[in-house]
Amino acid sequence: MQQFDEIIYSEDGPIATITLNRPQDGNMFTAKMCHEIRDCINEIRRETRTRVVVLTGAGDKFFCIGGRKEGMEDTLLYAGVLPTLEMYESIDKLQKPVIACVNGFAVGGGNVLQMVCDVTIAKESAVFRQVGPMMGSFDAGYGTWYLEDLVGKKRAKEMWYANPKLSAAEAKEWGLINRVVPDDQLAEATKKFALEIADRGSFALASIKGAFNARHGGVAGLSRMAHDLLLRGYLETEEHHELAASFAERRSPDGSKFGQ
Repeated sequence: MQQFDEIIYSEDGPIATITLNRPQDGNMFTAKMCHEIRDCINEIRRETRTRVVVLTGAGDKFFCIGGRKEGMEDTLLYAGVLPTLEMYESIDKLQKPVIACVNGFAVGGGNVLQMVCDVTIAKESAVFRQVGPMMGSFDAGYGTWYLEDLVGKKRAKEMWYANPKLSAAEAKEWGLINRVVPDDQLAEATKKFALEIADRGSFALASIKGAFNARHGGVAGLSRMAHDLLLRGYLETEEHHELAASFAERRSPDGSKFGQ
């Protein structure tokens, strides 16, 4: 694994942990952090050591409070756009489950970040909020579609229109997150949760995640489902081997091996 400046990467058995490491600035993501998370996840995708990824923030106050255009070019072209989508997409496309371990405020893009993760566990004192319209900003993609799927259209609109602060208990009641634990038990509970998921079949989990994401991914999501998962399994069947052999040998295939 390469070295990073704004995130910390670690492994503990089957668990990979990515920690947003800018606690002095609310763990806000910069262009560099977005690219580091994307690159880190792409490396995780290519190894078989880990089975579950945990995403969390450094310190005990902030998970992430959004993004900052720090050190970027003053242009409307790509170089001047905060690359949050690359970060979100990498989490969506990763074939391993990603757990958001929310250790504090998850605000704005930070709340969207935990929503994009597969499941979320939070400490009791965590706070969830969307503040875009208060600042003249918005997230009209992941931040609306995924939120509506989680909490329903009416509550999603309330979060975006009125910008309420939700406690962890309220977020769980709304369906925004999965589990809430006492503050001092977050690390232990997250590890236990991750190990529980890691005991499941990795191919089955990858297939399920691909199926969920194909709905929003359009042709890209469906292609990934087919290419990464279905074809990988099919290529090991007798049907595939017989068809490939009959084609190479210029003969009719043995139909008795189909569907096996």
